[in-house]
Amino acid sequence: MGHGFGNLWKYRGIITYRVSPFEIKAFAGVISHGFPNTLRRIAENIPYVVPPLALAYITYDQVEKAHHQTMKKNPEDYANDK
Repeated sequence: MGHGFGNLWKYRGIITYRVSPFEIKAFAGVISHGFPNTLRRIAENIPYVVPPLALAYITYDQVEKAHHQTMKKNPEDYANDK
């Protein structure tokens, strides 16, 4: 294993490949592969994330409405006061 493409060499039975940082395209495929992959991953997780969040929001909203209702004074209790 000589020094050729990517500095091929053997280390304890494992072949490693190295490419110079100057030869790597840092953002290769971001638009064509990365963005669609991100959208796919988000779409796959929506069924697992949205229902618990919706249930939590509905529960919170109902509890806040009930709390607000219980904190109001009943006008009928004070109808005969002067």
